[in-house]
Amino acid sequence: MNMLTMLLKSLLNRSVTVRFPARPAVSQDYRGLVLFDPTLCSGCSMCAFRCTSRAITFRATKTEYKWSYDPGQCTFCGRCAERCESHALSMEAACPPVYLASEGLKRSYTMQRNPPAPKPAAAPLPAAEALGANPAAGGTQ
Repeated sequence: MNMLTMLLKSLLNRSVTVRFPARPAVSQDYRGLVLFDPTLCSGCSMCAFRCTSRAITFRATKTEYKWSYDPGQCTFCGRCAERCESHALSMEAACPPVYLASEGLKRSYTMQRNPPAPKPAAAPLPAAEALGANPAAGGTQ
């Protein structure tokens, strides 16, 4: 009978939850959401390769590539940002915002692939090197 009395008192009384005045402070080494700068991205896709939770996906075609990040799958390990040589990825230092939908924070970018730089024309080899002669050794090989 004590259980029913306690339940009835809880239903009739107001809430006793105390709200925090602000968010709790985060530690110095906290790793939050992955931040992406598409202007720095080289399109190497190493971030998707290093992402163990598959939160980062990378799809490439001949003309463009698509980079997507789903924080709902992310374990916030930071391996993607450590491996990014172009420094297009970094970890946010603040707690992520509250979201209600499962894909509320998902981000996706579609970028144009830069054409490869033209290779300089190779200089023709001298006739002696083309035939396999080694003048330093004093003969042919």
